[in-house]
Amino acid sequence: MTDNINRNASAFTALGTARTEKVELPESTFDGVINMPVMHQAVKAFMANQRQGNASTKIRKYVVGGNQKPWKQKGTGRARQGSTRAPHFVGGGTVFGPTPRPYDEYVPRQVRALAKKSALNARAREGAIVVIDGFNYDSPRTASLIALTTRLGVSDKKVLVLTDGVKQNVFLSGRNIPNVHVMPYGDSSTYHILWSDVVLVEAGAIGQTLDPVKETAAPLPKRERPVAEVARAERKVAKRAAKTAAKKAAPKKDAKASAKKTAAKKTAAKSSAKKTTAKKSATKKKEK
Repeated sequence: MTDNINRNASAFTALGTARTEKVELPESTFDGVINMPVMHQAVKAFMANQRQGNASTKIRKYVVGGNQKPWKQKGTGRARQGSTRAPHFVGGGTVFGPTPRPYDEYVPRQVRALAKKSALNARAREGAIVVIDGFNYDSPRTASLIALTTRLGVSDKKVLVLTDGVKQNVFLSGRNIPNVHVMPYGDSSTYHILWSDVVLVEAGAIGQTLDPVKETAAPLPKRERPVAEVARAERKVAKRAAKTAAKKAAPKKDAKASAKKTAAKKTAAKSSAKKTTAKKSATKKKEK
């Protein structure tokens, strides 16, 4: 299916300031071709390749125990049995159960490319592709991406951010946001594009270069700490204060205990001295 799509996309800065000019999307990719069966094949293969296939059951030869005949062949009135490993016994083997196997599906390279192009054309037809002049983050900061999505009005939608190559700071800034996924433009697949509601593409990824403009957006607000986090921090401060107070009070207690011990020793020494003097006086009387 071929549709006439508008290949002019809106452009913004990394802080969300709108640029006056429109960016023309490359005709080699955004040619209006939308092939639904190919997109279905690519998404189905992508989801199948995520499966591990670790489900495993034991057939009767792998079950431990039950090697002897459970009862004799004749004379019991019951049916003859050879082993408790049989499937109709509790704890016996499983018949036709799952075993580890791969679920991998191979899709040819040209089919994958056509599916990705169809997904991009579908988003372009909806007007859901936005061009960002450049993600030049000096350090990771989640508030930067949150502010960008808020100023673009897409904070409540699933946002796919496609960067020009690997940009670690942008990835770290968006990995903690549930509805934002950051990845290089070349690594994106049909599944990721169709998963998103809005696609933010860096200009360099589609072969466009935009001159820097003066930012008119308001500065990023300071992050407001949640109530639970504030309460947790207050509890930590209170625990630390209690520990320091206990450490300060500990020497006083030790001094009191040592004073008591010395007093007890002095009294014991006095009593022992009295006993010794009494014994000496008693021995002297006996000698007389």
